[in-house]
Amino acid sequence: MAAGAAEAAVAAVEEVGSAGQFEELLRLKAKDEVSPCCPASSRPSGLERSALLSLPKGWDYRSLLVVHFWAPWAPQCAQMNEVMAELAKELPQVSFVKLEAEGVPEVSEKYEISSVPTFLFFKNSQKIDRLDGAHAPELTKKVQRHASSGSFLPSANEHLKEDLNLRLKKLTHAAPCMLFMKGTPQEPRCGFSKQMVEILHKHNIQFSSFDIFSDEEVRQGLKAYSSWPTYPQLYVSGELIGGLDIIKELEASEELDTICPKAPKLEERLKVLTNKASVMLFMKGNKQEAKCGFSKQILEILNSTGVEYETFDILEDEEVRQGLKAYSNWPTYPQLYVKGELVGGLDIVKELKENGELLPILRGEN
Repeated sequence: MAAGAAEAAVAAVEEVGSAGQFEELLRLKAKDEVSPCCPASSRPSGLERSALLSLPKGWDYRSLLVVHFWAPWAPQCAQMNEVMAELAKELPQVSFVKLEAEGVPEVSEKYEISSVPTFLFFKNSQKIDRLDGAHAPELTKKVQRHASSGSFLPSANEHLKEDLNLRLKKLTHAAPCMLFMKGTPQEPRCGFSKQMVEILHKHNIQFSSFDIFSDEEVRQGLKAYSSWPTYPQLYVSGELIGGLDIIKELEASEELDTICPKAPKLEERLKVLTNKASVMLFMKGNKQEAKCGFSKQILEILNSTGVEYETFDILEDEEVRQGLKAYSNWPTYPQLYVKGELVGGLDIVKELKENGELLPILRGEN
């Protein structure tokens, strides 16, 4: 891109430096609303009116505003600013703004900005969506979707609400115990979510989780669906148990262990995993992509036998990675199991192959 073109693209992204300036921008964008049904005092004329009247009946067009909460010290924010500049060139009807999150803390606190980059989407001064993280493809997809969509008649909105409720019902039933939280169990993104995860782990409760930062529709919709305004939220068999305070009360009264399903003990879990297939390989990576030289070599040996086998990537589960060493009394990886019994690591497998013993063992003939 030529220097002049690059400067023009960056210039298409406005910068907001204060809370007052941000609120004024939202107010002005709300005034940008144009509709076939708008009041006569604000109704456009001439070619603009004829263009509006060609829209489907009941359709409102509202200017989309995309706000990037960023920080100058974060390189990923600079990259996403470039993405916004490109989108600004492609979609001139969309307004793009960047706001330094730490420089305007009152706005960041109001919209619960806890990390950068974070993107908020506004129409008619109302927040309609959110994206956390440097995900250029997802940002592009959301901008294009919201830029090409409008607001529909109430009957259509009711239909959308019904669809959302069905989705929320499926999500709350996705596992016997479901935690809706900010972040993930591995990386909680608020203190309350972190405490909730610690309590569940302390009581060896088996649960799945949903990061509400990953889906603004779920984040807002679940509050109404459950009549519970805050996060985290814990569900058992699709029924809301409550937030952190309720879980602490249940823990104190010793009721928590009777309500939530227990995770299987590690030894039981490892027994199930080692017997998951007749031939099981615990390795770094998977069949398609080994992530260490030893795992790659053992894959080549197994593939040469023509015997079917399954793999487990120990890099994705630290509990299994450490636990299996003690369970099998074998300190390294990869580890090969046949019918739940340890055969050995790479050196053992190589010896068995050279001696002609590997194939009969894999076939269960020995």
